[in-house]
Amino acid sequence: MSDSHVIVIGAGPNGLTAAALLAKSGRKVLLVERSRTVGGLAASHEFHTGYRSAGLLNDSTAVRPSVVEQLELAKHGLVLRDRPRAILACGSEGRSLLLHGEDERAAREIGSHSQADAGRYMEYRGFLEGIGDLLRSFIDEPPLDLLDIPANRPWDLVRRGYGLRRLGRKRMMELLRLPPMCVADWLDEWFESEPLKAALALPAIAGTFMGPRSPGSNLNLLLHETSATPGARGGGAALISALEKAATAQGVEIRTSADVRRILIDAEGVCGVELSDGERIESRTIAASCDPKQTLLRLLPAGALTHRLRHRIETYRTRGTTAQVLLALGGPVRFGACPDEPIEYCRIAPDLVSLERAFDAVKYRTIAGEPACEVHVASASDPGLAPSGHAVISILVHFVPYDTNPEWDDSTRKQLGHVVVGLLDRHAPGVRDNVIASRVLGPRDIEAHYATSGGHIHHGEHGLDQLLVRPAPECVGYRSPVLGLFLCGSGSHPGGGLTCAPGRLAARSITARP
Repeated sequence: MSDSHVIVIGAGPNGLTAAALLAKSGRKVLLVERSRTVGGLAASHEFHTGYRSAGLLNDSTAVRPSVVEQLELAKHGLVLRDRPRAILACGSEGRSLLLHGEDERAAREIGSHSQADAGRYMEYRGFLEGIGDLLRSFIDEPPLDLLDIPANRPWDLVRRGYGLRRLGRKRMMELLRLPPMCVADWLDEWFESEPLKAALALPAIAGTFMGPRSPGSNLNLLLHETSATPGARGGGAALISALEKAATAQGVEIRTSADVRRILIDAEGVCGVELSDGERIESRTIAASCDPKQTLLRLLPAGALTHRLRHRIETYRTRGTTAQVLLALGGPVRFGACPDEPIEYCRIAPDLVSLERAFDAVKYRTIAGEPACEVHVASASDPGLAPSGHAVISILVHFVPYDTNPEWDDSTRKQLGHVVVGLLDRHAPGVRDNVIASRVLGPRDIEAHYATSGGHIHHGEHGLDQLLVRPAPECVGYRSPVLGLFLCGSGSHPGGGLTCAPGRLAARSITARP
């Protein structure tokens, strides 16, 4: 078996990224995917005749520019937006505002609700810009091994320490206090407008087991705000298409409908994989983009891990809290707050109190009366997803428990769909009467459909502890204790979302392997 031959498991965004970069470095790469198509959580599929989803994950604003550049994704059809997207923040009793991507336009809109907040918003954006380089380095560079400091390269320690120090004493001390905070407290320090605070807070707790008052939630806000780019036209589906073309152009062999039953190991480490049909493929290097529990607990043979590591992975938190509601509509979508302006993205979260109440539903295993929602009118930028004149809406519903009481079934799906459509109809009148078909996926459905433990869209909780050491100290640098086995999915640093960062950094770790 040649060390230059690599098997990558899973053709989601991180698997595609890792495979393409490994092939570019001169490795022979086989990418195996259990589904019939590539894309993972970002894969598009037909959910009703003539209507296609844009993927469960479709927000491409976090994709790393280094990946776009290294893989020359523009040559493979990826078109980046020329300006950040606008987001409609839907509040209660008509208190909605259009949060433009350009700071000055956003401030003017905010000023129509609160002049004080308009000025503070520009200061807020300025503060984030000032700490942006340091926080982006957290995402764009491998994690430091906090348990084995000598194992890190001395220059990395010096450079990162200098990056913190060059912020200046005042800004450095401010930054050090922020990550452990709850996002509600920090936003309360800045703003008075409830729709604005709720709209800014939602991305920090979306897909997590945290409410706006949960300690540590502020780190997610800082990372989200400082790493955002304008994103790609066509969202996640366009990104997947470009990554697949880039991987193929680099010589990656992609095999779909190839479900890995287990990873094979011998006295020297990994030696290949066995597919569900019994076929065995040999390799001394394997990169798995599936979540850590799938990789280390299901695919590896019993006894491959130490008792301590096995316990750590078993207790690694993967409690999914996100559902998806897909709607096929027989006409266009118009929001009451902006009836003459096409809206592609909106967040339904009236205020921080409502967000906290929505989070209560997860704790008590119920369906919230007013869940927090991220609405994507997918057909607005990709009309091909629906017949002419029709529309497709994808709604990520947050704070939906994995274990509901009563048990998750068709009646629970119907209940959630009814609640979400009713909530959306308040802000986009006529939606309820325009629904042709719908599909509801709860966390259990996401787990079954996408093979993600707990139905977690980030392959693991984005709590403070699981962001700083992800997924476990023994695997902090993408290398597992099993020689030749690497983790390249969202369960590794820096976490989930369509960043492609874990795939890029894992490929770098593999190519640096002695």
